Amino acid sequence: MNRIAISGLWLAATACAMLAPGVAFAEKLPETWDGLVQRKAKGIDAVYVRPDVDFSVYRNIVLDPVQVAFDKNWKPNRSGSASARLSTSEIDKIREKMASGFQSIFAEELAAGGYAIVAKPLDDTLRVSAGLADVYITAPDTASAGRTTTYTRGAGRMTLALELRDGPTGQLLARIVDRHEDDSSVAQWATSASNSAEFRRTVKGWAQRLVKGLDNVTGKTP
Repeated sequence: MNRIAISGLWLAATACAMLAPGVAFAEKLPETWDGLVQRKAKGIDAVYVRPDVDFSVYRNIVLDPVQVAFDKNWKPNRSGSASARLSTSEIDKIREKMASGFQSIFAEELAAGGYAIVAKPLDDTLRVSAGLADVYITAPDTASAGRTTTYTRGAGRMTLALELRDGPTGQLLARIVDRHEDDSSVAQWATSASNSAEFRRTVKGWAQRLVKGLDNVTGKTP
């Protein structure tokens, strides 16, 4: 496993621990983290930035492969008939679909915001590494025959852990952590389509916040 993948998995696990259920997020946050200083950001649980970084020098972005880690308590096969059970390959497909979907959505939103996506870092490249931790899907559905209809009050939860690094040197410049939990007040029929739609809405919102944040720190005008 390469260094970026290890970093992504470590960050995802750390973010998950910081957002332990029943503990106020603010009570767990240090003022500094790996040389970064905490900053307030509307709509995001935690943002850390290295002091005196000039983000205006970055003109393009490398998107690293996304790491996905399921919640340790997520047990999709805990109950239900044999026909409703998810195989190991189906669970792997869910992870792969989430990772590729995240990558695609972020690429779309960054490009729409005027940020070029490149395959390899250049002198003016910002490197974006993301991990999804604490992923809990309330009603995973692969649309196989025999699956029972499931009604839930939300699609589930997941925590975003995002790092921004200088492309050429790899120096850590910023870190973002945000927890999302879909908790509808009305029970709805949960399917792979509804789960995918909620996932896309959430990731798109994160991507748009990143674009807005980059616009602010680079001095870019809409």
